This record gives sequence, structure tokens and C-alpha cells, in this order.
Amino acid sequence: LTFASAEADLSPEGEAALAEIARELEQLTDSLPEDLPWMLRIDGHTDDQPILRGRFRSNWELSAARASTVAQYLIEWGLPEDRLIAAGFADTQPIAEGDDEEARRRNRRIELRLTVR
Repeated sequence: LTFASAEADLSPEGEAALAEIARELEQLTDSLPEDLPWMLRIDGHTDDQPILRGRFRSNWELSAARASTVAQYLIEWGLPEDRLIAAGFADTQPIAEGDDEEARRRNRRIELRLTVR
């Protein structure tokens, strides 16, 4: 999922994509053994543009807010909140090199990782 610059709100397209992912996650987690201590880590990322004004003081806050937004959405879909981890990585782990808008758009993202506690 990608986000608008300096924003943590899901777009309608983002919500639609996340709804598909939530359905898949629900099926997947329902099939896991009950004694398996699984966790879903939601990693929020930003582009390399510094935060100059707005509701977030830094890319750290913004990335954590993005992860939290997705976590709340998944909780609304029925995923157990005690199995979710929301983590912010700011702009420390880019997947696209460059300073053009396309690279920045790709770096403003969420990554989901199924792991164990």
C-alpha cells in the first residue's frame, strides 16, 4: 500500500486493496495451529522528504502512524489486536532509489510480515 506524501490516511484505493489482503489474512490465520504464537508485523515507511509542517513532527511519527492506521483497519476486519505489531521505520529502508516522485511514491508504503512472538 502506498500513501500520499506526509499522510497516514488510507485512500479509497488503499482501503480496497487492504480489504482484499484482510480477507486473505483472515483465512490464513484461521488455518494456523492454535498453539502457534504467530504475530503480524505491520511496517510503516516514508519517503526521504523531511516533514516541514502538518500533524506529524517527523518521518518516524508518520511511519508509525501509517502502521497504526493499517493495524486499526485489520482489527476492524476481525484480526486479533494481540497478534498485531505496528512498527515505524521512517525513511531508513527505501526500496526504490532516486529522488523522483515515482521512487518516493514507492517508498511511502506498508509491509506486512507474518512472524512468531
